[in-house]
Amino acid sequence: MTNAAASNTKNRNLKEKFKEEAKKAFALTLYFGAWFCAITFMAATALEERPIPLSIFGFALIKAGISAKFMLIAQAAYPIKVNKEHGIVNSLVFESIIYIIVVIALNFLEAGVDGLMHGKTFIASMGAFGHGDPLRILAMSILYWLIVWPYLIFMGVNQALGNTATLEILFGSKK
Repeated sequence: MTNAAASNTKNRNLKEKFKEEAKKAFALTLYFGAWFCAITFMAATALEERPIPLSIFGFALIKAGISAKFMLIAQAAYPIKVNKEHGIVNSLVFESIIYIIVVIALNFLEAGVDGLMHGKTFIASMGAFGHGDPLRILAMSILYWLIVWPYLIFMGVNQALGNTATLEILFGSKK
């Protein structure tokens, strides 16, 4: 194989990987976006805010994109492993907790960077994450876990059965 052919193969493989990661990020952003928009809508109605500003949903979608990227980073660092002897649920409980810790840690860092961009100190901005309330951060962690758990179960089923079988089970066959 010539150097040019090897380079083309590498570029194609890199392009394929990038395309696959972009698809994963988009799908996960849509999934998180649905959750975050629903939570945002619930919060706005609980505060009896009228009219409900549409901008809050834009922020929810941006947060969904960021959270999706954080989740993909966590998966890259700590890939999902399903042990068929233990089952999908038992295999993924520990991973789900690791993923939530990574996502919360990255959210702390995001708060610090956001603070820097707004002229505040990094550490003070990190401390303001979750309004600096440990109980609120715990509540957010539980909510994130409840959002991430079905996604991980889906990924575990997908890994155990394969993409085609999983999609057939969920949506029926293409026939």
